[in-house]
Amino acid sequence: MGRVSAEPAVAAEIPGSAVDPYADRVPAPPLRFLYGLNPLVKLLAPVPAMVLLVFVRDIATPSAFLALSYAVLLVGVNFTRRLAAILLLAVPLGILLLGVGFSLWTDAAQVDSTPVVAQLGAWTLYRGALEIGFASAFRIVAIIALALPAGLSTTGPDIVRSTVQQLRVPYRIGYTALAAFRFVPRFGHELEVIRQAHRVRGAHGGRGPFATAARWTGYIVPLLAGAIRHAERVALSMDARAFGAYPDRTERHLVPFRARDVVFAVLFLAASAVIFVALFPWGLG
Repeated sequence: MGRVSAEPAVAAEIPGSAVDPYADRVPAPPLRFLYGLNPLVKLLAPVPAMVLLVFVRDIATPSAFLALSYAVLLVGVNFTRRLAAILLLAVPLGILLLGVGFSLWTDAAQVDSTPVVAQLGAWTLYRGALEIGFASAFRIVAIIALALPAGLSTTGPDIVRSTVQQLRVPYRIGYTALAAFRFVPRFGHELEVIRQAHRVRGAHGGRGPFATAARWTGYIVPLLAGAIRHAERVALSMDARAFGAYPDRTERHLVPFRARDVVFAVLFLAASAVIFVALFPWGLG
C-alpha cells in the first residue's frame, strides 16, 4: 500500500467557517512577491536584524527598519483593510502607548539633567525620559514589524511543509503540531454554533454579570464534547492514512527553495547591513 500525504491529518475544511487562518491562500498577482517565497526565508532573513535591534538605544535605527518593513509589505503583499489597519493605526498607536509608558517608568534621577517637558506637583517628566521611552518603543515595534512580512504572507501549512522539507523536521512532529493548531479555528466555529443554538432556544437570557457567567458556563460542556469528537475524528483520519508508519511520507504540495529565495535573503541582509553601518547606533566605544 503506497504512502500518501500526511496533510489530510489536519482535517477537512470547516463548512461555513468565516475565518480559517490555515486554509490555502487565494492566488495573488505576480507583483506581490512575498507569497511566492519560501516561508523559511521570510522567517529567517530578518532574524539577524531583530537580534541586533535588541542592543540599540537610538530612534533612528529602529525607524529605518520600520520603514524597510513598510516598504516590503506595501510591495510584497496585497493591500487590504487589515494591512491598512496595522500600518496606519496599530503600529503608530503601539509606538505612542509604549513610548509614553516607558517614559513614565524611566528613573527620573538618570535624566534630571535634561530639560523639563511636563510637571505635575512633585512629579516631573524630563525630555531624556521621553527619548528613552520612545527609543524603546520604536525598538520593540520595529522588531515586531520585521516579522509582519512573513506573518501576513504565509499560511500555517506552508510553514509546516517547509520545515519538514527543508529543515528535515520529522513529519510526525510537524503535522501533529499543525493538527493541534487547526483546533483553534475549529473551536471558534463550534462556539459560534453553540451560541446561536442557545439564542434560538432562549437559554441563559438576560443581562448583567450573572447572566453572562451563566451563558459562558453553558458553553463549556458542549464545547468540550465537540472537542473530544473532533479529536477522535482527527485520530481516526491519521490512523486510516498510516500516519507515523513510515520514516517519511509523500508530499502532495511541495514548497521549493528557489533562486528567488536566495536573492531575497541576500538583499534583505544587505539592506540590514547598510542600515547598521550607516547609522552605527553603538557609537565608537
